[in-house]
Amino acid sequence: MGYKVVVVGATGNVGKEMLNILAEREFPVDEIAALASRKSLGTEVSFGDRTLKTQDLDTFDFTGWDIALFAIGSDATKVYAPKAASQGCVVIDNSSLYRYDPDIPLIVPEVNADDVVRYKNKNIIANPNCSTAQMVVALKPLHDRARIKRVVVATYQSVSGTGKEAMDELWNQTKGIFVPGQEVAPKVYPKQIAFNVIPHIDVFLDSGETKEEWKMVAETKKILDPKIKVTATCVRVPVFVGHSEAINIEFEEFLDWEEATDILREAPGVLVVDKREAGGYITPIECVGEYATYVSRIRQDSTIENGLNLWCVSDNLRKGAALNAVQIAEVLGNRCLKKG
Repeated sequence: MGYKVVVVGATGNVGKEMLNILAEREFPVDEIAALASRKSLGTEVSFGDRTLKTQDLDTFDFTGWDIALFAIGSDATKVYAPKAASQGCVVIDNSSLYRYDPDIPLIVPEVNADDVVRYKNKNIIANPNCSTAQMVVALKPLHDRARIKRVVVATYQSVSGTGKEAMDELWNQTKGIFVPGQEVAPKVYPKQIAFNVIPHIDVFLDSGETKEEWKMVAETKKILDPKIKVTATCVRVPVFVGHSEAINIEFEEFLDWEEATDILREAPGVLVVDKREAGGYITPIECVGEYATYVSRIRQDSTIENGLNLWCVSDNLRKGAALNAVQIAEVLGNRCLKKG
C-alpha cells in the first residue's frame, strides 16, 4: 500500500521537478494529483511515463490524501496549506512562510532528519531556502568533527531561483545584446542580468542585508546549530540553473584539509570533486539534473587559527527545492506514516 500524493503548483519549475523526482526515486505512490491555479487548469504535466492534467487547487479536497508537496508562493500557501493540514494531509512546503515558525520543523534530511517527527505540531514541514540547503549538507559532517564557530559565505545564485520569467529575461537579454533593436530592458531584476552580476536577492532590510542573506543566517541556525555565527552576501549571476557558494569556515578545533576531504567523501548527499588542477572542480553546468551537493576547492585558510575554504555547487531546483522536499517525504514515510 502506497501513498496518495498531491503536488501543488505542478506547472512551475519546482513543481515539475517534484513530479520528476517522485518518479525517478520510485516514491511509493498509489495515487497522485497535480494541482494548479485556475489559469493553468487542465495543463498537462509529466509524471514518469504518465501524463497528468492539472486540477483546480481552489476546489480540491485534501481529505484522504497523505502528503502534499507545495511549490507555490507564500501568499497562496498561507491560504491552502492550513486547509490541507486541517484535512489530515501532511504539507511539505517549499515557500518561506513556515520556515521560522518554532512549532514547524525545517528539515534537510542529511542534517536533521530526527526533527521530522515534529510534523505533528501543525501537520506541516518546511523546506529550507535553496542556498541554505546545499550549504548545511556540506557543513554538517564538518561540524560534527570540529564544531563550527563562524561561517562567511558568498553565493552565486542562478536565475531559476527566481522563476521562469527570470530565465526568459536572461535568455532574451543575452540575445538582444547581439541583435540591434532587440535589446531587452530589466523587468524581473532591477538591473541587467545578462553578462552581469547583481548583489541583491529579495528585499533589503533595515540592517543593510537582504532577506536572502538573513534567511541563510536564520535557517542555518535552526537546522544545524543556533550557536554558529553566519554572515552572507547573496549574488544573482547569469546562470540558468545551479547555485554556487564560496564558503569560509572557522572551527573551534583544528581540522586539516585532507581530513576534511575524507570526511566529506563519506558524507551523505555530498560528492567531492577536487583535483587541484585545471578543470578539477565542479561548476553549475555539471550539477544540473544531479542529486548531489558537490564540494571542490577544499583548502586551509591560513589567515585564522582553525579555518577552511571550500566551493559548494548544487542544482537549486533539485537539492535546493524539489529533491529535498521528496527526501523529506521519504523520511516522513519511513519514520512516521509507515506505508509503501
